[in-house]
Amino acid sequence: MNRLAFRTTLLALLVAAAQLLAANPSAAAAGYRWPLDGAPPVMRGFDPPPKPWLPGHRGVDLAAAPGAAVFAAADGTVAFDGSVAGKPVVSIDHPGGVRTTYEPVVATVRAGQGVTQGQQIGVLQDGHPECAADACLHWGARRGEVYLDPLRLLRPRQVRLLPL
Repeated sequence: MNRLAFRTTLLALLVAAAQLLAANPSAAAAGYRWPLDGAPPVMRGFDPPPKPWLPGHRGVDLAAAPGAAVFAAADGTVAFDGSVAGKPVVSIDHPGGVRTTYEPVVATVRAGQGVTQGQQIGVLQDGHPECAADACLHWGARRGEVYLDPLRLLRPRQVRLLPL
């Protein structure tokens, strides 16, 4: 591809992105917050397996005290509140196809309920054995079947244009 064709293609992509954001300003403004007060220490980071069926760490562990309030990271609808493998779990579906999951959290919300960013959704329990702190919130995120690093929801990638 010659330089002129490359620049024309790049300009067209930038114009399309600007039009998309102008048509849906909430897509640009949508953000996520920490599910705990402040910016809690990350005790264990995102470490997805190389294949979906292999073991890995499909979220992050955030240190907190047992009984800490847990908050919705963004607006959405509670998709699940209950027990998974003996642990209390809350999952929230957000616009754009992202689902966040919080465990071990005893829910103060119910499936089908709408929640707003920063709304308390439950209380953190102890009992996350992989955690070196008194208690850890395991916070996960995925879009469809693809697991995401939930910390990237807090710090979206910045687009940088490089010189040609």
